[in-house]
Amino acid sequence: MSEHLTVEVAYACPEWQQIVVLEVEVGTSALEAVQLSGLLARAGDIDAAAPKLGIFGKAVAGDTVLREGDRVELYRPLLADPKEVRRRRAAQGRG
Repeated sequence: MSEHLTVEVAYACPEWQQIVVLEVEVGTSALEAVQLSGLLARAGDIDAAAPKLGIFGKAVAGDTVLREGDRVELYRPLLADPKEVRRRRAAQGRG
């Protein structure tokens, strides 16, 4: 009999947020958990072939093996580069 872990997969956009709790087998990767969650189908702005993922706010590769209690986060594409926004503010004298 295989061992299982309880993990969460989270996604948020301005219109809705969802956390899916899953029971997965030991050895499941972050990408596999996202695929099992069904959130890729709901999140139309995510590149399903290479989604950006994190665990508790830290970016991880899709092949990262999950541990008990991990929360895999599915990240949306940035609308603006944060560094560029800071440069523009600094240039306008708004620090």
